[in-house]
Amino acid sequence: MQEFMPEELPLKIDLNNIIIGKLIKASRELSKLNGIAKIIPNQAILINALILQEAKDSSEIENIITTHDELFIAQVDEHKITQAAKEVQSYQSALMKGFNLIQQDKVFKNSHILEIQKRLERNNAGFRR
Repeated sequence: MQEFMPEELPLKIDLNNIIIGKLIKASRELSKLNGIAKIIPNQAILINALILQEAKDSSEIENIITTHDELFIAQVDEHKITQAAKEVQSYQSALMKGFNLIQQDKVFKNSHILEIQKRLERNNAGFRR
């Protein structure tokens, strides 16, 4: 069995050029996406769909499992909402609040974090000490 021997530090790689190249490529791709998004008549449709998907996927990490069908039914008929769908809607509402605050102020502030937390936890607990 061969023993693994790492290279001596510092590595002989120019990370700056690698990272800068990736940033330039990402910037170009985001510009393309921005251009495409501007031709959509109602951009809120795209944003809402992405936020709903993110809320659903992130909730699964906390073992809150729901389906797209349950989420769409919950938006149409509040009497048929499951607890999991209600949690995802709460997460969706908090994400949308954060998105709107950043759009409004053009920066992410501590006060925004508190507003998002208030939506998620349904209280004014604030930051932990």
